[in-house]
Amino acid sequence: MSPISVLITIAAYFAVLYFISYLSGRKADNAGFFSGNRKSPWYIVAFATIGAAISGVTFVSVPGMVAVNGFSYMQMVLGFAVGQLIIAFILIPLYYKMNLVSIYEYLENRFGISSYKTGAWFFFISKMLGASVRLFVVCAVLQLLVFAPLHLPFILNIIFTVGIVWLYTFRGGVKSLIWTDSLKTFCLIVSVGLTIYYIGKNLGLTTGSMWSLIGDSEMSKTFFFDDINDKRYFWKQFLAGVFTTIAITGLDQDMMQKTLSCKNFRDARKNMITSSILQIFINLLFMTLGVLLYVYAAKEFISLPEKGDDVFPFLAMQFPPLVGVLFIVGLISAAYAAAGSALTALTTSFTVDILESPKTKTESQITSIRKKVHIGMAAIMVAVIFAINLLNNDSVIQTVYKVASYTYGPLLGMFVFGMFTKKAVKDRWVPLVAIVSPVLCFILDLNSQAWFNGYQFSHERLILNAFFTFVGLCFLIRKNNRHDTKLILP
Repeated sequence: MSPISVLITIAAYFAVLYFISYLSGRKADNAGFFSGNRKSPWYIVAFATIGAAISGVTFVSVPGMVAVNGFSYMQMVLGFAVGQLIIAFILIPLYYKMNLVSIYEYLENRFGISSYKTGAWFFFISKMLGASVRLFVVCAVLQLLVFAPLHLPFILNIIFTVGIVWLYTFRGGVKSLIWTDSLKTFCLIVSVGLTIYYIGKNLGLTTGSMWSLIGDSEMSKTFFFDDINDKRYFWKQFLAGVFTTIAITGLDQDMMQKTLSCKNFRDARKNMITSSILQIFINLLFMTLGVLLYVYAAKEFISLPEKGDDVFPFLAMQFPPLVGVLFIVGLISAAYAAAGSALTALTTSFTVDILESPKTKTESQITSIRKKVHIGMAAIMVAVIFAINLLNNDSVIQTVYKVASYTYGPLLGMFVFGMFTKKAVKDRWVPLVAIVSPVLCFILDLNSQAWFNGYQFSHERLILNAFFTFVGLCFLIRKNNRHDTKLILP
């Protein structure tokens, strides 16, 4: 595809997207932006959530991972599903019982204002880094396909990409995202499915022979129980998947904001259970695509890029124009779903949690502040993506989860302590615990092979980080618990 063809494809896609955003968000007030007025149909939210969970990172990185890691990522995906069930039956009823706009308001009720601010700031750092890494994938692909051939700088690429995200989210927030993300999810699934169909047809495969080919391939090995020091070891991946989902979905304003837009906790629970099942099948679809890409390249004697993240974009441009169009639509559908959702959640959390605007401002003042914060979040995202481009040296999907294990760990430890104990803590020292825990985890991570007989940490860093936070909070327990809070488990 030519650069102009790619730009036309993106423009056509966003014309449709912006039209849907305008229709759904033209009458949105602050409640509509923050929580969708709690009127979203659960089945639409479930479908839309897939688009936000399956980001551009997944779209590009997961197919490229199979050459080295096989289907081992599915071990983590199974953990994701279990984690979502825990969210559905424990966290969601609690959030609805407290009628939260931002889920970090729970920390204020349970511990105090310092804990509340700590949770909000850790979310801000976590989400800004995670969303920026995900959007970086799109910028890198667009630079390869459009901006570099036109001799345009990367910074212009970033401004263009983030600007599009800002444009369709500034008006309606969550109220618009429910519908725009549904369109993105549909485009994502169709693009991957049709790409698999095209490659299978090109290889002369029927549906049955395609599954036989994948099953016989060494790249389809899924479960790894042999070596506990292997990063692919089952229990590392599975347990990391469980706790990662609890942290980056259940304790994440971004992922919970759409869920909390459902009418009641029962509908929100249905949404979470449905999306957990859909996520398994869609990730399996990406793994299948990965095997077929490598088989196709071997058959056609195509020399692939060394970096797994570049395999799908590279091959997509070698296929006929229709497949290239499908790739571009699928990529931007996945990436912009995650980015738009993140930008809305960052705006919500900063306005509600950090600035505390709803507590002190009128409706019109909140609207003005929200719009300014929204622009500010977009500007910060541009700067972070530019920095990531200078520093990037790892598979992007691994980078996302590595960042999450350090920044979401304190959030997980604080929520677990709050829900499973009745103890009050010295609130003003909580920020120190939240900072020290990732530092200790990082020191252990650097020295694990020397100190623990060759053992290498993987995504279980998150669990360790949360454990340090939990223990740290135990040291802060007040001797006099007269101010214990009432809200624990629903």
